[in-house]
Amino acid sequence: MCRIYLSTTRLKRKGVSENHTLRVVFLYPYFPFVRVRQSSCLTFFIEKGADNVLITLKDVKKIMGGNILFEKLNLELKPGEKLGLVGRNGSGKSTIFKLITGTEICDDGQIFIRKQAKIGYLEQIPVGHAGTVKQYLMGAFEDLAGLQERMRKLEEQMLDPEKMEKALATYGEVQTAFAEAGGYEMDAQIARTANGLHITQLLEEPFTKLSGGEKTKVGLAYVLLQQPDLLLLDEPTNHLDLSAIEWLENFLANYGGAICIISHDQYFLDATVSRIADLEDGEVTVYTGNFTSYLKQKEAKLLQEFEAYKEQQKKIKKMKETIKRLRLWANQANPPNEGLHKRARNMERALERMEKLSRPNIDPAKMKLRLSADERSGEDVIRLESISKCFGDKEVLRDIMLHVRYKERVAIVGDNGSGKSTLIKIVLGSLNADSGIVKVGSAVQVGYLPQHALEDADPAMRMIDYFRTVISVTEAEARHLLAAFMFYGYAVFQPIGRLSGGERMRLKLAIFMHQGINLLILDEPTNHLDLESREVLEEALGRFDGTVLGISHDRHLLNSCFDQTAYLENGVLHRYPGNYEETKDHWKVVK
Repeated sequence: MCRIYLSTTRLKRKGVSENHTLRVVFLYPYFPFVRVRQSSCLTFFIEKGADNVLITLKDVKKIMGGNILFEKLNLELKPGEKLGLVGRNGSGKSTIFKLITGTEICDDGQIFIRKQAKIGYLEQIPVGHAGTVKQYLMGAFEDLAGLQERMRKLEEQMLDPEKMEKALATYGEVQTAFAEAGGYEMDAQIARTANGLHITQLLEEPFTKLSGGEKTKVGLAYVLLQQPDLLLLDEPTNHLDLSAIEWLENFLANYGGAICIISHDQYFLDATVSRIADLEDGEVTVYTGNFTSYLKQKEAKLLQEFEAYKEQQKKIKKMKETIKRLRLWANQANPPNEGLHKRARNMERALERMEKLSRPNIDPAKMKLRLSADERSGEDVIRLESISKCFGDKEVLRDIMLHVRYKERVAIVGDNGSGKSTLIKIVLGSLNADSGIVKVGSAVQVGYLPQHALEDADPAMRMIDYFRTVISVTEAEARHLLAAFMFYGYAVFQPIGRLSGGERMRLKLAIFMHQGINLLILDEPTNHLDLESREVLEEALGRFDGTVLGISHDRHLLNSCFDQTAYLENGVLHRYPGNYEETKDHWKVVK
């Protein structure tokens, strides 16, 4: 038996005050015995120790924008478990996190959360904070701050001779609790986490002055410092450089609590999780092992399901043919053979009762990206000579030399703030260097894919209208072309402001495909793409007969698509032949 607490803040029932706590006792997990209205969604809080489960989602239903996202969703998380949540863009991964944290309410089903379980969610970042980043991070130690405040008050009481003896005795107990909980290590923990995520330079900065990416990194530091029972991380690597990603991998590998990560970074998932939950068509399938193991298991499962489906289809076809023959023979007999008619009817009923297998989707729809250069560029595509750039007293680029030739694929790697984007802007001509020469070769058609695609577009403009302002085609032709990038039906008429990051990236790639570019400049192109779209992009880059210059922290992309790597460190560019895996030891030397 275990005791279950029904959250009255999330369940408003007639005649029940929000100040009451309803208690229902039954054998866990046989919650179907609880009488619940079909339209209700209950969140139960399970007493600690009642069962070895931290979070359970049971038959959860969620409707978004009139569409059913999932209807009978089931998922379970145990203490200390490390789970990766994967699925296509728009499948509902982030919605699951919001249901667990209560920022969204499900339309039906039950959610079980262990009582007093502490949940840390990367998205739960205050939009504004009056103080500095360090003061914001100190807020992660809420319990310790309470003990610290109590110690301060006791210190004041100790100044009063009448209260001193009692205050002194209590102070010793509080101080011991404070020390055992790590109260004297708060500054050291903040310093270690800030150093690992490369935000040390931001600690004394006002929180409100931070950029969106910096707030995300600071928010991640805040969540990690909380050390919750469950860490919910939604694309945590998007704003981190490679050094910070590798530090985070090590941190999570040694983390004692449970972790659930939404990520499309294959290397990151391989290093951090031991199970994968695949969200597809509103259902979750859990695989044991890391991401690489999951890919093999899923492929084997799909092939097995497809074979079972084919076998059943053969059986159904054979049964239908037998029924047809039995009826034919029965009708040809004189008089008609009732026995054969009966056998046909029995077989027909058996066919109706048979549980039909759905055809497994072994080849899901992907964007059809094919990048080709209509016109070849000259042999010298980009040449930078002695490029320097300062912002105030800070020298970002120092005497940069870079020569990119036709068909070369060069990746620029460096820590956040090292000047990678500045260098790209100088190449594009959107930023002037303080000194040096920039030469772009003859017949070069540049396609630039920024980290945040379509930032300059009118958010109220319809997607199809934006596409047609760049590519001169009729509306019917535009719809056909956009369908190849998984924009179907009325989706092409939605305003740009409502597009997700992945959808914006796909739209930009659709434009590139019809522009005949021969130089691709990429700035974190995979940040918002799901795994299938990343694979398509990598394949398209592999077949592209032009030149590629890119910035990325996606190690799979760096290793698959670039055969030369340039490390930007302390304003100096160090270039080596080979991909990231083959050259990363050189980076450690120059760092």
